[in-house]
Amino acid sequence: MIYVDADACPVKPEILKVAERHGLEVTFVANSGLRPSRDPMIHNVIVSNAFDAADNWIAERAGTGDVVVTADVPLAVRCVATGAFVSGPSGRVFDETNIGMASAMRDLGAHLRETGESKGYNAAFSPKDRSRFLETFDRLCRRAKSLAAEAGRQL
Repeated sequence: MIYVDADACPVKPEILKVAERHGLEVTFVANSGLRPSRDPMIHNVIVSNAFDAADNWIAERAGTGDVVVTADVPLAVRCVATGAFVSGPSGRVFDETNIGMASAMRDLGAHLRETGESKGYNAAFSPKDRSRFLETFDRLCRRAKSLAAEAGRQL
């Protein structure tokens, strides 16, 4: 299963393309409207506007061998802990080898913004980011399918 933190996710079309190629189900989770799909492999979940509602929904369901797409580092931390494969929309992989540093850097950035030391501007999403995401996401989907096959289950 693929879970997508869908609010402001810039790579939804790429996710659908890769998921279709691999025959994987996709669940988009957001607290605002999502474009409906007639495809039975695509699910949309609208959660409340409560703080972290989408993150909590995903974290409660994602597990070993699932793929999660999120730019939210705290959600990535939670999903890596369950054994999910996690990628940001720019193709950055979050795993047990780097999630601690990613979390620390996020906290440092938040502190610097709060103290006025940093304006906190993010780089614009680029075609290079999109390309890197496609490569990373395809690789994670293949790993998820391989893990599922080893366990004798279908994703």
